[in-house]
Amino acid sequence: MTLQLHDLDLRGFASDNYAGVHPEILDAIAAANNGHQIAYGEDVYTARVHEVFREHFGEQAQVFPVFNGTGANVVGLQSMLPRWGAVVCTSTAHIHTDEAGAPERVAGIKLLTVETPDGKLTPELIDREAWGWGDEHRPQPLAVSITQTTELGTAYTVDEIRAIADHVHPLGMKLHMDGARISNAAASLGVPLREFTTDAGVDVLSFGGTKNGMLYGEAIVVLNPDASEGLHYLRKLNMQLSSKMRFVSAQLIALLTDDLYLRSAGHANAMAARLRSALEAGVADGTIRGVGFSQETQANGVFATLPAGVADRLRKHFRFYDWDASRNEVRWMCSFDTSEQDIDDFVAALASEIDAELGVTQ
Repeated sequence: MTLQLHDLDLRGFASDNYAGVHPEILDAIAAANNGHQIAYGEDVYTARVHEVFREHFGEQAQVFPVFNGTGANVVGLQSMLPRWGAVVCTSTAHIHTDEAGAPERVAGIKLLTVETPDGKLTPELIDREAWGWGDEHRPQPLAVSITQTTELGTAYTVDEIRAIADHVHPLGMKLHMDGARISNAAASLGVPLREFTTDAGVDVLSFGGTKNGMLYGEAIVVLNPDASEGLHYLRKLNMQLSSKMRFVSAQLIALLTDDLYLRSAGHANAMAARLRSALEAGVADGTIRGVGFSQETQANGVFATLPAGVADRLRKHFRFYDWDASRNEVRWMCSFDTSEQDIDDFVAALASEIDAELGVTQ
């Protein structure tokens, strides 16, 4: 029996999580499905996923498949810190704004946030909260968490990540990377995964898959074994140990085989670039009025400002989120299955709704 409840023609730009599962990922799940395999990670797929991650991140890499990104961040950070440890992150970091307080409530980790203009930390910005060691009245800043790509759609360069690592390690701090969109960063930078993670000094990584075509699942990747302990126990303690782990591992294997992670993320990035270019062209020739851009488009997200009232009109046709409603700022995300026609239809609808809101007649 086929149970299909949704309109296949419905398209959106709210999140890359809205997209379905990449066909190659579905094939991997189906291939892993028949027969029996030992549960809780003692299966051949999870054995293979360790080999695949070491090919991309180095022989020292240890991988722990988990259910979701919040779980990866919470458990990964928990393994890096003592109970009195704190994490320096941006004020826009997902661990601060979108995980319902899980790092603080579940892991017991204090977050020390820093305002940034572009979602990226620098050594100078980190120093605003990296102080007070030995003060029993202050949470001890013992780790820094950066997001790649950032929540504002920007990407850290290799040199920027290395500069952060070189700055925080002598202070006795560890470097964590939330890589929910790490594949988009790799496609944007045009360098191997290892170059801006292991080789740049990242200690522990949350490797994202769901936003890049997986059905579910992410992975905690320990790049520096000295920076993490207890993950074997913490993963279960935090309800992130999958009994049928082979299905998470099979997806991760597929994503990192034959450059699927790059092909999918590269396409999403290209669609965001197409959207940005089309809007800029419309603004330049006067066919699109009142649209501005609040961030660089360096991956698969476009951050824009619209005339008042336009966002709500446009959302009747395409789902997307306000980023800062107080200044009419919105976020548009592209995914592995966003098509050129999707972009063209969206741009045309936006132009039409702006004209309607502003009372412009053709």
